[in-house]
Amino acid sequence: MYTEFQKHLEAELQAIREAGLYKNERVIVTPQSSGIKVAAGEGEKEVINFCANNYLGLADNAELIEAAKERMDSRGYGMASVRFICGTQDTHKQLEKAISDFFGTEDTILYAACFDANGGLFEPLLTDEDAIISDALNHASIIDGVRLCKAVRYRYKNGDVADLEEQLKKAQAQRFRIIATDGVFSMDGNVCPLDKIYELAKKYNALVMVDESHSAGVVGKTGHGVTELYNLRGKIEIITGTLGKAFGGSVGGFTTGRKEIIDMLRQRSRPYLFSNSIPPMIAAAGLKTLELLTRDNTLQDRLHENTKYFISRMQAAGFDIKPTQSAICAVMLYDARLSQEFAAALQEEGIYVTGFYYPVVPQGQARIRVQVSAAHTREQLDKGVNAFIKVGKQLGVLK
Repeated sequence: MYTEFQKHLEAELQAIREAGLYKNERVIVTPQSSGIKVAAGEGEKEVINFCANNYLGLADNAELIEAAKERMDSRGYGMASVRFICGTQDTHKQLEKAISDFFGTEDTILYAACFDANGGLFEPLLTDEDAIISDALNHASIIDGVRLCKAVRYRYKNGDVADLEEQLKKAQAQRFRIIATDGVFSMDGNVCPLDKIYELAKKYNALVMVDESHSAGVVGKTGHGVTELYNLRGKIEIITGTLGKAFGGSVGGFTTGRKEIIDMLRQRSRPYLFSNSIPPMIAAAGLKTLELLTRDNTLQDRLHENTKYFISRMQAAGFDIKPTQSAICAVMLYDARLSQEFAAALQEEGIYVTGFYYPVVPQGQARIRVQVSAAHTREQLDKGVNAFIKVGKQLGVLK
């Protein structure tokens, strides 16, 4: 059988290559940071990194590394168990409490990743008597979580509150309703209109779920996310998020919100019940991250300044930039092959970015997604913009 299947896979992979959609992985040989080295032939090449989710520059932070080392020494390497058997340490409970305090929620449950948090969210809470109203551009993990649930599905246009209201009217036929949305949409960088979503939820008797993966640590005056941005701290029933982006860039996800919801997830959420606990060192680094973010706003302020500067220079240069309220700058190129050629040319200029194209984004919407970090220096930002301008002219994107 595999001989036939192998031929099928080879043909599919060749079609992906011919369409310009094949994804190649580049190898980093240093810690994740604003400046990194990548493997290049027989040697290494220094590049400025503009495509990590390392929004606050904490991926190589000395305090996080030391916290992880200390906890590995005192609590071991791994838990070798799920939480309800013998996989719960004091560090896990401390981190859950710290996340709840950060978002102003009642309780928190940890997962191996936010993909698991979203994948294991809806099925334990809803049945075919209920409804999920989901934004059209929600992350794949939310989409998969919805697919695993028997609830009736409604979808509204990205950020379109008028369409959301129409779907909510239809969903009155169901028992319970949850509106599900990303806080920041990862490919465009726009923030969901949570204030208007919250008002519609009250009007049509719905719960609200927000994925803060790309917004926690980034959005809001002090980086507390979209609930801070819209003055809704503690009012949203369900928030999911990750430790893998602004919160240190490692692994681990969470759901935080109303205590009864969290308690039900502990009883029935399959990724939680059937996956090992996150390692103690990861939990300790997460604790240190939240300590740093509540100590002062230095990193958040620097990120906001860097983002404003970079985007203003890119727009002035004539690039087509998606409207953004986050640290994501989507440089629109519209052609898959062009996005890959552009990224490759930028790497030759010492700028590390990735072209995004179908199926990660819709057909004809290829782009380079630049992610600004608090760790970027003004010199690095200028080098990045100047390289974009040079390559943009070479490839005919700019005149």
